[in-house]
Amino acid sequence: MPRKAAAQTKLFVLDTNVLMHDPTSLFRFEEHDIYVPIATLEELDQHKKGMTEVSRNARQASRFLDEMVSKLDTIEEGVPLAPHSHNSATGKLFLQTQAITGDIPLSLPTSKVDNQILGVVLFLARHHPKRQVILVSKDINMRIKARTLGLPAEDYFNDKVLEDTDLLYAGLRELPADFWDTHGKGMESWQANGHTHYRIAGPLVSSFLPNEFVFQEGPNPLYAKVLKVEGKQAEMVTVRDFSHTRNNVWGIVARNREQNFALNVLMDPEIDFVTLLGQAGTGKTLLTLAAALTQALEQKRFAEIIITRVTVPVGEDIGFLPGTEEEKMTPWMGALEDNLDVLNKPAEESEKAGSGYSGSYSGEWGRAATMDLIRSRIKIKSLNFMRGRTFLNKFVIIDEAQNLTPKQMKTLMTRAGPGTKVVCLGNIAQIDTPYLTEGSSGLTYVVDRFKGWPHSGHITLLRGERSRLADHAAEVL
Repeated sequence: MPRKAAAQTKLFVLDTNVLMHDPTSLFRFEEHDIYVPIATLEELDQHKKGMTEVSRNARQASRFLDEMVSKLDTIEEGVPLAPHSHNSATGKLFLQTQAITGDIPLSLPTSKVDNQILGVVLFLARHHPKRQVILVSKDINMRIKARTLGLPAEDYFNDKVLEDTDLLYAGLRELPADFWDTHGKGMESWQANGHTHYRIAGPLVSSFLPNEFVFQEGPNPLYAKVLKVEGKQAEMVTVRDFSHTRNNVWGIVARNREQNFALNVLMDPEIDFVTLLGQAGTGKTLLTLAAALTQALEQKRFAEIIITRVTVPVGEDIGFLPGTEEEKMTPWMGALEDNLDVLNKPAEESEKAGSGYSGSYSGEWGRAATMDLIRSRIKIKSLNFMRGRTFLNKFVIIDEAQNLTPKQMKTLMTRAGPGTKVVCLGNIAQIDTPYLTEGSSGLTYVVDRFKGWPHSGHITLLRGERSRLADHAAEVL
Protein backbone atom coordinates (compact mmCIF):
# COMPACT_ATOMS: atom_id res chain seq x y z
CA MET A 1 0.00 0.00 0.00
CA PRO A 2 1.43 3.45 -0.87
CA ARG A 3 2.74 5.40 2.14
CA LYS A 4 0.42 8.37 1.39
CA ALA A 5 -2.71 6.19 1.38
CA ALA A 6 -1.56 4.41 4.56
CA ALA A 7 -1.18 7.75 6.34
CA GLN A 8 -4.70 8.82 5.40
CA THR A 9 -6.59 5.63 6.20
CA LYS A 10 -6.86 4.25 9.73
CA LEU A 11 -6.38 0.72 11.02
CA PHE A 12 -9.24 -0.44 13.25
CA VAL A 13 -8.65 -3.42 15.56
CA LEU A 14 -11.97 -5.17 16.26
CA ASP A 15 -12.87 -6.59 19.66
CA THR A 16 -15.04 -9.74 19.69
CA ASN A 17 -18.11 -7.97 21.12
CA VAL A 18 -18.29 -5.73 18.02
CA LEU A 19 -18.63 -8.75 15.72
CA MET A 20 -21.12 -10.42 18.09
CA HIS A 21 -23.14 -7.21 18.24
CA ASP A 22 -23.18 -6.65 14.47
CA PRO A 23 -21.53 -9.21 12.11
CA THR A 24 -21.82 -6.74 9.21
CA SER A 25 -19.43 -4.40 11.09
CA LEU A 26 -16.71 -5.97 8.88
CA PHE A 27 -18.10 -3.91 5.98
CA ARG A 28 -18.89 -0.68 7.86
CA PHE A 29 -15.50 1.02 8.01
CA GLU A 30 -15.58 2.55 4.50
CA GLU A 31 -12.06 3.24 3.16
CA HIS A 32 -10.27 2.19 6.37
CA ASP A 33 -8.57 -1.15 7.07
CA ILE A 34 -9.64 -3.55 9.80
CA TYR A 35 -7.56 -6.01 11.79
CA VAL A 36 -8.94 -9.12 13.54
CA PRO A 37 -6.62 -10.58 16.25
CA ILE A 38 -6.43 -14.35 16.76
CA ALA A 39 -7.87 -13.85 20.28
CA THR A 40 -11.02 -12.40 18.70
CA LEU A 41 -11.41 -15.52 16.53
CA GLU A 42 -10.88 -17.70 19.61
CA GLU A 43 -13.66 -15.88 21.49
CA LEU A 44 -16.00 -16.12 18.47
CA ASP A 45 -15.44 -19.88 18.55
CA GLN A 46 -16.39 -20.05 22.24
CA HIS A 47 -19.66 -18.17 21.68
CA LYS A 48 -20.87 -19.96 18.52
CA LYS A 49 -23.04 -22.56 20.30
CA GLY A 50 -26.63 -21.83 21.31
CA MET A 51 -29.78 -20.19 19.97
CA THR A 52 -29.30 -16.72 21.43
CA GLU A 53 -28.94 -13.61 19.27
CA VAL A 54 -25.26 -13.36 20.33
CA SER A 55 -24.56 -16.95 19.21
CA ARG A 56 -26.25 -16.37 15.85
CA ASN A 57 -24.19 -13.24 15.30
CA ALA A 58 -20.96 -15.09 16.22
CA ARG A 59 -21.75 -17.78 13.64
CA GLN A 60 -22.59 -15.20 10.98
CA ALA A 61 -19.35 -13.29 11.61
CA SER A 62 -17.40 -16.56 11.23
CA ARG A 63 -19.21 -17.27 7.94
CA PHE A 64 -18.33 -13.81 6.60
CA LEU A 65 -14.65 -14.31 7.55
CA ASP A 66 -14.57 -17.82 6.01
CA GLU A 67 -16.11 -16.56 2.76
CA MET A 68 -13.49 -13.83 2.42
CA VAL A 69 -10.43 -15.84 3.46
CA SER A 70 -11.14 -19.17 1.72
CA LYS A 71 -10.84 -17.77 -1.82
CA LEU A 72 -7.29 -16.41 -1.40
CA ASP A 73 -3.95 -18.22 -1.53
CA THR A 74 -2.27 -15.81 0.88
CA ILE A 75 -3.76 -13.38 3.38
CA GLU A 76 -0.50 -11.73 4.48
CA GLU A 77 -1.19 -8.66 2.31
CA GLY A 78 -4.81 -8.34 3.49
CA VAL A 79 -8.16 -9.32 2.01
CA PRO A 80 -9.87 -6.62 -0.13
CA LEU A 81 -13.34 -5.86 1.31
CA ALA A 82 -14.80 -4.20 -1.81
CA PRO A 83 -15.90 -7.43 -3.65
CA HIS A 84 -17.75 -8.64 -0.53
CA SER A 85 -19.49 -5.35 0.35
CA HIS A 86 -20.79 -4.07 -3.03
CA ASN A 87 -17.93 -1.53 -2.92
CA SER A 88 -19.26 0.15 0.25
CA ALA A 89 -16.01 -0.82 2.07
CA THR A 90 -12.86 -0.17 0.06
CA GLY A 91 -10.26 -1.04 2.71
CA LYS A 92 -8.64 -4.38 3.54
CA LEU A 93 -9.19 -7.01 6.20
CA PHE A 94 -6.03 -8.20 8.00
CA LEU A 95 -5.95 -11.32 10.17
CA GLN A 96 -3.23 -11.93 12.76
CA THR A 97 -0.85 -14.33 10.99
CA GLN A 98 2.04 -14.32 13.47
CA ALA A 99 2.51 -14.70 17.21
CA ILE A 100 2.69 -11.36 19.02
CA THR A 101 4.31 -11.42 22.48
CA GLY A 102 6.09 -9.12 24.89
CA ASP A 103 4.08 -5.97 24.26
CA ILE A 104 1.71 -6.14 27.23
CA PRO A 105 2.76 -4.46 30.52
CA LEU A 106 3.56 -6.99 33.29
CA SER A 107 0.63 -5.68 35.38
CA LEU A 108 -1.85 -7.14 32.81
CA PRO A 109 -2.10 -10.97 32.91
CA THR A 110 -1.79 -12.45 29.39
CA SER A 111 -4.24 -15.24 30.27
CA LYS A 112 -7.09 -12.77 29.77
CA VAL A 113 -8.28 -12.44 26.15
CA ASP A 114 -8.92 -8.68 26.49
CA ASN A 115 -5.27 -8.13 27.42
CA GLN A 116 -4.06 -10.23 24.48
CA ILE A 117 -6.07 -7.97 22.13
CA LEU A 118 -4.57 -4.89 23.83
CA GLY A 119 -1.10 -6.43 23.24
CA VAL A 120 -1.94 -6.72 19.52
CA VAL A 121 -3.01 -3.04 19.40
CA LEU A 122 0.24 -1.99 21.14
CA PHE A 123 2.29 -4.09 18.68
CA LEU A 124 0.55 -2.58 15.65
CA ALA A 125 0.88 0.97 17.03
CA ARG A 126 4.66 0.47 17.39
CA HIS A 127 5.10 -1.15 13.98
CA HIS A 128 2.99 1.43 12.15
CA PRO A 129 4.07 4.70 13.80
CA LYS A 130 2.78 6.86 10.93
CA ARG A 131 -0.64 5.21 10.92
CA GLN A 132 -3.50 5.70 13.35
CA VAL A 133 -4.31 2.37 15.03
CA ILE A 134 -7.64 2.41 16.90
CA LEU A 135 -9.29 -0.24 19.07
CA VAL A 136 -13.05 -0.64 18.50
CA SER A 137 -14.90 -2.24 21.41
CA LYS A 138 -18.38 -2.25 23.00
CA ASP A 139 -16.73 -3.00 26.37
CA ILE A 140 -16.33 0.18 28.45
CA ASN A 141 -13.60 -1.29 30.72
CA MET A 142 -11.63 -2.45 27.69
CA ARG A 143 -11.72 1.09 26.28
CA ILE A 144 -10.59 2.53 29.65
CA LYS A 145 -7.67 0.05 29.80
CA ALA A 146 -6.67 0.95 26.23
CA ARG A 147 -6.60 4.64 27.11
CA THR A 148 -4.45 4.02 30.22
CA LEU A 149 -1.92 2.42 27.84
CA GLY A 150 -2.09 5.51 25.62
CA LEU A 151 -4.05 3.79 22.85
CA PRO A 152 -7.00 5.43 21.07
CA ALA A 153 -10.23 3.44 21.60
CA GLU A 154 -13.77 3.97 20.30
CA ASP A 155 -17.22 2.49 20.74
CA TYR A 156 -18.93 0.96 17.68
CA PHE A 157 -21.62 3.45 16.66
CA ASN A 158 -22.53 2.37 13.15
CA ASP A 159 -25.79 0.68 14.16
CA LYS A 160 -27.09 3.80 15.88
CA VAL A 161 -30.06 5.36 14.13
CA LEU A 162 -29.53 8.73 15.80
CA GLU A 163 -26.68 10.15 17.83
CA ASP A 164 -29.13 12.13 19.96
CA THR A 165 -32.63 10.84 20.62
CA ASP A 166 -33.80 14.46 21.11
CA LEU A 167 -33.69 14.61 17.29
CA LEU A 168 -36.15 11.71 17.02
CA TYR A 169 -39.26 12.45 14.97
CA ALA A 170 -42.07 13.48 17.38
CA GLY A 171 -45.00 13.04 14.97
CA LEU A 172 -46.42 16.47 15.75
CA ARG A 173 -45.34 20.11 15.53
CA GLU A 174 -46.69 23.46 16.63
CA LEU A 175 -47.32 25.93 13.82
CA PRO A 176 -45.90 29.45 14.26
CA ALA A 177 -48.30 32.31 15.11
CA ASP A 178 -47.86 33.87 11.64
CA PHE A 179 -48.54 30.54 9.84
CA TRP A 180 -51.68 31.69 8.00
CA ASP A 181 -50.06 35.00 7.00
CA THR A 182 -47.16 33.19 5.31
CA HIS A 183 -49.09 30.16 4.01
CA GLY A 184 -52.61 31.51 3.40
CA LYS A 185 -52.04 33.05 -0.02
CA GLY A 186 -53.97 31.12 -2.67
CA MET A 187 -55.19 28.62 -0.07
CA GLU A 188 -58.02 26.25 -1.02
CA SER A 189 -60.39 24.75 1.58
CA TRP A 190 -63.35 22.38 1.33
CA GLN A 191 -65.52 20.11 3.47
CA ALA A 192 -65.55 16.30 3.10
CA ASN A 193 -66.89 13.61 5.49
CA GLY A 194 -67.34 16.13 8.29
CA HIS A 195 -63.71 17.33 8.12
CA THR A 196 -62.23 20.52 6.67
CA HIS A 197 -59.46 20.10 4.10
CA TYR A 198 -56.85 22.79 3.34
CA ARG A 199 -54.45 22.97 0.42
CA ILE A 200 -51.63 25.36 1.26
CA ALA A 201 -48.26 26.47 -0.08
CA GLY A 202 -45.42 28.21 1.75
CA PRO A 203 -41.91 27.87 3.23
CA LEU A 204 -42.84 25.24 5.88
CA VAL A 205 -44.51 22.87 3.42
CA SER A 206 -41.25 21.25 2.26
CA SER A 207 -40.52 20.05 5.83
CA PHE A 208 -43.99 18.48 6.37
CA LEU A 209 -44.31 14.69 6.38
CA PRO A 210 -47.43 12.63 5.54
CA ASN A 211 -49.47 11.80 8.70
CA GLU A 212 -47.61 14.41 10.74
CA PHE A 213 -49.93 16.30 13.09
CA VAL A 214 -49.86 20.09 13.18
CA PHE A 215 -51.56 22.29 15.75
CA GLN A 216 -52.04 25.89 16.75
CA GLU A 217 -53.41 26.94 20.14
CA GLY A 218 -55.14 30.26 20.81
CA PRO A 219 -58.58 31.78 20.27
CA ASN A 220 -59.05 29.82 17.00
CA PRO A 221 -57.22 26.54 17.66
CA LEU A 222 -56.29 24.24 14.77
CA TYR A 223 -55.67 20.51 15.11
CA ALA A 224 -54.90 18.95 11.74
CA LYS A 225 -53.03 16.13 10.04
CA VAL A 226 -50.89 16.43 6.91
CA LEU A 227 -52.47 14.14 4.31
CA LYS A 228 -49.95 14.50 1.51
CA VAL A 229 -47.13 16.72 0.31
CA GLU A 230 -46.87 17.30 -3.43
CA GLY A 231 -43.97 19.49 -4.44
CA LYS A 232 -44.55 22.95 -2.96
CA GLN A 233 -48.12 22.20 -1.88
CA ALA A 234 -49.47 20.27 1.11
CA GLU A 235 -52.96 19.02 1.91
CA MET A 236 -54.10 19.09 5.55
CA VAL A 237 -57.30 17.78 7.14
CA THR A 238 -58.77 18.63 10.55
CA VAL A 239 -58.72 15.74 13.01
CA ARG A 240 -61.62 14.09 14.80
CA ASP A 241 -62.15 15.35 18.36
CA PHE A 242 -61.85 12.29 20.59
CA SER A 243 -61.89 14.44 23.74
CA HIS A 244 -65.69 14.78 23.36
CA THR A 245 -67.79 12.02 25.00
CA ARG A 246 -69.86 11.47 21.83
CA ASN A 247 -66.66 10.27 20.09
CA ASN A 248 -65.56 8.00 22.97
CA VAL A 249 -63.56 4.90 22.08
CA TRP A 250 -64.77 1.95 24.22
CA GLY A 251 -65.76 4.58 26.79
CA ILE A 252 -62.34 6.28 26.77
CA VAL A 253 -61.94 9.95 25.83
CA ALA A 254 -58.70 11.78 25.09
CA ARG A 255 -57.49 13.85 28.04
CA ASN A 256 -54.94 15.94 26.16
CA ARG A 257 -53.89 16.98 22.65
CA GLU A 258 -51.37 14.14 22.10
CA GLN A 259 -53.87 11.48 23.23
CA ASN A 260 -56.38 12.94 20.76
CA PHE A 261 -53.81 12.66 17.94
CA ALA A 262 -52.93 9.10 19.07
CA LEU A 263 -56.58 7.99 18.89
CA ASN A 264 -56.82 9.52 15.41
CA VAL A 265 -54.01 7.28 14.10
CA LEU A 266 -55.16 4.22 16.07
CA MET A 267 -58.70 4.46 14.65
CA ASP A 268 -57.68 5.32 11.06
CA PRO A 269 -58.23 2.31 8.73
CA GLU A 270 -55.71 3.77 6.25
CA ILE A 271 -52.86 3.53 8.78
CA ASP A 272 -51.33 0.04 9.10
CA PHE A 273 -48.46 0.81 11.46
CA VAL A 274 -48.51 3.01 14.58
CA THR A 275 -45.73 3.81 17.06
CA LEU A 276 -46.53 5.45 20.40
CA LEU A 277 -43.69 6.72 22.58
CA GLY A 278 -44.11 8.14 26.06
CA GLN A 279 -43.13 7.77 29.68
CA ALA A 280 -45.09 5.73 32.22
CA GLY A 281 -48.71 6.83 32.65
CA THR A 282 -49.17 8.68 29.36
CA GLY A 283 -51.92 6.24 28.32
CA LYS A 284 -50.17 4.27 25.56
CA THR A 285 -51.56 0.83 26.47
CA LEU A 286 -55.02 2.07 27.52
CA LEU A 287 -55.64 4.05 24.31
CA THR A 288 -54.35 1.19 22.13
CA LEU A 289 -56.48 -1.45 23.89
CA ALA A 290 -59.59 0.77 23.70
CA ALA A 291 -59.04 1.31 19.96
CA ALA A 292 -58.36 -2.41 19.43
CA LEU A 293 -61.52 -3.53 21.27
CA THR A 294 -63.70 -1.00 19.43
CA GLN A 295 -62.41 -2.07 16.01
CA ALA A 296 -62.43 -5.82 16.77
CA LEU A 297 -65.73 -6.15 18.67
CA GLU A 298 -67.88 -3.21 17.49
CA GLN A 299 -66.66 -2.42 13.97
CA LYS A 300 -65.59 -6.05 13.20
CA ARG A 301 -62.56 -4.71 11.32
CA PHE A 302 -60.17 -7.19 12.95
CA ALA A 303 -60.69 -10.87 13.79
CA GLU A 304 -58.73 -10.77 17.06
CA ILE A 305 -56.21 -8.82 19.12
CA ILE A 306 -52.69 -10.22 19.60
CA ILE A 307 -50.56 -8.80 22.40
CA THR A 308 -46.87 -9.58 22.79
CA ARG A 309 -44.01 -8.12 24.78
CA VAL A 310 -40.33 -8.82 25.37
CA THR A 311 -39.76 -11.00 28.43
CA VAL A 312 -36.32 -9.53 29.14
CA PRO A 313 -35.69 -10.54 32.78
CA VAL A 314 -36.51 -14.21 32.07
CA GLY A 315 -33.97 -14.20 29.26
CA GLU A 316 -34.39 -16.28 26.15
CA ASP A 317 -36.66 -19.07 27.35
CA ILE A 318 -39.97 -18.92 29.23
CA GLY A 319 -39.94 -22.65 29.84
CA PHE A 320 -39.68 -22.81 33.62
CA LEU A 321 -43.06 -21.15 34.23
CA PRO A 322 -45.89 -23.70 34.43
CA GLY A 323 -48.69 -23.98 31.89
CA THR A 324 -49.31 -23.18 28.24
CA GLU A 325 -47.66 -20.40 26.24
CA GLU A 326 -50.48 -18.03 27.21
CA GLU A 327 -50.27 -18.93 30.90
CA LYS A 328 -46.48 -18.53 30.89
CA MET A 329 -46.89 -15.01 29.46
CA THR A 330 -49.48 -13.99 32.09
CA PRO A 331 -46.94 -12.69 34.69
CA TRP A 332 -45.70 -10.25 32.02
CA MET A 333 -49.19 -9.06 31.21
CA GLY A 334 -50.01 -7.18 34.42
CA ALA A 335 -50.33 -3.99 32.36
CA LEU A 336 -52.98 -5.66 30.19
CA GLU A 337 -55.01 -6.77 33.24
CA ASP A 338 -54.84 -3.27 34.79
CA ASN A 339 -56.06 -1.65 31.59
CA LEU A 340 -58.86 -4.17 31.05
CA ASP A 341 -60.08 -3.36 34.58
CA VAL A 342 -60.34 0.33 33.60
CA LEU A 343 -62.01 -0.44 30.27
CA ASN A 344 -64.57 -2.78 31.83
CA LYS A 345 -65.52 -0.60 34.78
CA PRO A 346 -69.20 0.09 35.49
CA ALA A 347 -70.29 3.67 34.69
CA GLU A 348 -70.67 4.95 38.27
CA GLU A 349 -67.21 3.71 39.33
CA SER A 350 -65.58 5.20 36.25
CA GLU A 351 -67.10 8.59 36.87
CA LYS A 352 -65.69 8.52 40.40
CA ALA A 353 -62.29 7.51 39.00
CA GLY A 354 -62.50 10.25 36.39
CA SER A 355 -61.90 8.00 33.38
CA GLY A 356 -64.86 9.45 31.51
CA TYR A 357 -66.35 6.02 30.76
CA SER A 358 -69.92 6.29 29.45
CA GLY A 359 -70.99 2.63 29.08
CA SER A 360 -73.19 0.68 31.49
CA TYR A 361 -73.54 -3.00 32.37
CA SER A 362 -76.25 -4.75 34.35
CA GLY A 363 -74.35 -5.49 37.54
CA GLU A 364 -71.59 -7.99 38.13
CA TRP A 365 -73.06 -10.68 35.80
CA GLY A 366 -72.97 -8.33 32.82
CA ARG A 367 -69.45 -7.24 33.70
CA ALA A 368 -68.19 -10.83 33.99
CA ALA A 369 -69.84 -11.81 30.68
CA THR A 370 -68.29 -8.81 28.91
CA MET A 371 -64.88 -9.65 30.42
CA ASP A 372 -65.14 -13.25 29.09
CA LEU A 373 -66.06 -11.97 25.61
CA ILE A 374 -63.12 -9.56 25.63
CA ARG A 375 -60.67 -12.23 26.79
CA SER A 376 -61.84 -14.63 24.06
CA ARG A 377 -60.75 -12.06 21.45
CA ILE A 378 -57.37 -11.24 23.03
CA LYS A 379 -54.47 -13.65 22.47
CA ILE A 380 -51.20 -13.30 24.39
CA LYS A 381 -48.20 -14.54 22.43
CA SER A 382 -44.49 -14.92 23.17
CA LEU A 383 -41.94 -13.35 20.81
CA ASN A 384 -39.94 -16.59 20.86
CA PHE A 385 -42.42 -18.34 18.55
CA MET A 386 -43.11 -15.56 16.03
CA ARG A 387 -40.75 -16.57 13.22
CA GLY A 388 -42.55 -17.99 10.17
CA ARG A 389 -46.04 -16.86 11.21
CA THR A 390 -48.42 -14.64 9.23
CA PHE A 391 -51.18 -12.62 10.87
CA LEU A 392 -54.34 -12.03 8.83
CA ASN A 393 -56.85 -9.35 9.92
CA LYS A 394 -55.27 -9.06 13.36
CA PHE A 395 -54.67 -6.03 15.59
CA VAL A 396 -51.11 -6.71 16.83
CA ILE A 397 -49.86 -4.80 19.89
CA ILE A 398 -46.11 -4.98 20.64
CA ASP A 399 -45.65 -3.69 24.19
CA GLU A 400 -42.28 -2.60 25.65
CA ALA A 401 -40.94 -2.41 22.07
CA GLN A 402 -37.91 -0.36 23.19
CA ASN A 403 -36.31 -3.66 24.34
CA LEU A 404 -36.26 -5.10 20.80
CA THR A 405 -33.20 -4.96 18.57
CA PRO A 406 -33.71 -3.65 15.00
CA LYS A 407 -33.38 -7.25 13.70
CA GLN A 408 -36.06 -8.56 16.10
CA MET A 409 -38.30 -5.64 15.13
CA LYS A 410 -37.92 -6.54 11.45
CA THR A 411 -38.82 -10.18 12.23
CA LEU A 412 -42.03 -9.03 13.94
CA MET A 413 -43.01 -6.37 11.41
CA THR A 414 -42.75 -8.80 8.50
CA ARG A 415 -45.34 -11.11 10.15
CA ALA A 416 -48.14 -8.74 9.11
CA GLY A 417 -50.47 -10.11 6.45
CA PRO A 418 -53.41 -8.41 4.67
CA GLY A 419 -55.77 -6.44 6.92
CA THR A 420 -53.39 -6.44 9.91
CA LYS A 421 -52.53 -3.36 11.95
CA VAL A 422 -49.34 -3.30 14.05
CA VAL A 423 -48.95 -0.95 17.04
CA CYS A 424 -45.60 -0.58 18.84
CA LEU A 425 -45.61 0.93 22.33
CA GLY A 426 -42.61 1.89 24.41
CA ASN A 427 -40.53 4.32 26.39
CA ILE A 428 -36.95 4.58 25.12
CA ALA A 429 -35.83 5.89 28.53
CA GLN A 430 -36.56 2.43 30.05
CA ILE A 431 -34.43 -0.08 28.13
CA ASP A 432 -33.73 -3.37 29.97
CA THR A 433 -31.95 -5.29 27.19
CA PRO A 434 -28.14 -5.45 27.62
CA TYR A 435 -26.07 -3.66 24.94
CA LEU A 436 -29.14 -1.79 23.65
CA THR A 437 -29.20 2.00 23.94
CA GLU A 438 -31.72 4.72 23.10
CA GLY A 439 -29.92 5.29 19.81
CA SER A 440 -29.78 1.64 18.71
CA SER A 441 -33.18 0.40 20.01
CA GLY A 442 -35.49 -1.25 17.46
CA LEU A 443 -38.22 1.22 18.43
CA THR A 444 -36.03 4.23 17.56
CA TYR A 445 -35.11 2.41 14.34
CA VAL A 446 -38.70 1.93 13.11
CA VAL A 447 -39.81 5.45 14.13
CA ASP A 448 -36.97 6.91 12.07
CA ARG A 449 -37.37 4.57 9.07
CA PHE A 450 -41.17 4.73 8.83
CA LYS A 451 -41.58 8.52 9.12
CA GLY A 452 -43.18 9.89 5.99
CA TRP A 453 -44.72 6.58 4.86
CA PRO A 454 -48.41 7.33 4.02
CA HIS A 455 -49.66 4.27 5.98
CA SER A 456 -47.77 4.83 9.24
CA GLY A 457 -48.39 7.17 12.16
CA HIS A 458 -46.28 8.18 15.15
CA ILE A 459 -47.02 10.20 18.26
CA THR A 460 -44.82 11.04 21.25
CA LEU A 461 -47.13 11.34 24.27
CA LEU A 462 -45.91 13.98 26.69
CA ARG A 463 -48.33 14.35 29.61
CA GLY A 464 -48.84 11.67 32.22
CA GLU A 465 -52.50 11.08 33.07
CA ARG A 466 -52.08 8.37 35.69
CA SER A 467 -52.23 10.35 38.94
CA ARG A 468 -50.67 13.41 40.56
CA LEU A 469 -48.42 11.06 42.59
CA ALA A 470 -47.12 9.25 39.44
CA ASP A 471 -46.60 12.55 37.58
CA HIS A 472 -44.68 14.07 40.48
CA ALA A 473 -42.57 10.90 40.89
CA ALA A 474 -41.67 10.94 37.18
CA GLU A 475 -40.58 14.58 37.53
CA VAL A 476 -38.54 14.54 40.74
CA LEU A 477 -37.10 11.02 40.99
